[in-house]
Amino acid sequence: MIVKAYKTKLIIPGESLEEVIKQAIKAIPENSIVTIVSKAFSFAENRLVEKTTGTTEEMHELGKKEADYYLDASVSQYNLLLTIKANCMFFNAGVDQSNSQNQYTLWPMDPQKSINEIWKFLRSYYKVNNLGVIMTDSKTFPLSWGVVGHGVVYCGFNPLKDYRGTKDLHGREMFMERLSIVQSVATAACLEMGEGNEQRPIAIVSDFQQDIEFLDHEPTKEELDTLEVSLEDDAFGPMMNSVNWKKGGE
Repeated sequence: MIVKAYKTKLIIPGESLEEVIKQAIKAIPENSIVTIVSKAFSFAENRLVEKTTGTTEEMHELGKKEADYYLDASVSQYNLLLTIKANCMFFNAGVDQSNSQNQYTLWPMDPQKSINEIWKFLRSYYKVNNLGVIMTDSKTFPLSWGVVGHGVVYCGFNPLKDYRGTKDLHGREMFMERLSIVQSVATAACLEMGEGNEQRPIAIVSDFQQDIEFLDHEPTKEELDTLEVSLEDDAFGPMMNSVNWKKGGE
């Protein structure tokens, strides 16, 4: 697998993301996946809120409005707002202030619509048929320091490789194992794109040794649902359901 990150110009709020990509990337090979950080979409879509006080409390209030569910920051010894948004658990529902000038950056209004549109543009402009796209953000893992890349939404390929029913090295049948192509690629790409002032919001991942099933359509609701696990069915459910989640978006 080859991962190449691309430096772009600073994206101005409201600027066309398509034009930014055109300037940075001359060609995209067949059978590749393009990753783009969520903040690039947010700036292009003007999903920015001016700071009033600049306090942590102000950012938390925005996070509560953006979240599907949240836990009060007071339950965290680090004063962090733990949230669930788009079936993912992370901090502050994507509200961020890094690499923004006196502003908070929110997630795109409809991440799936945004990634579908950029997928159509890339296939048409660069004249490629087999192409995937992932919108990425950062998240942490419990019991481990540091952030990794996370695939928020995807388009253009089958997001899972299913090993169930196949045999392992010793002939044992595999019952549960499914490899997340989305998260695996997002993590590798974000390592190259960086988390600070690298100014590399786009990466192209190619030359896979794994077989990637590329698709010629936007993911259907049924296909998107294959990635989601409800709180009730999640293996970590006993832990996550033992706290009092509050309804966000209000």
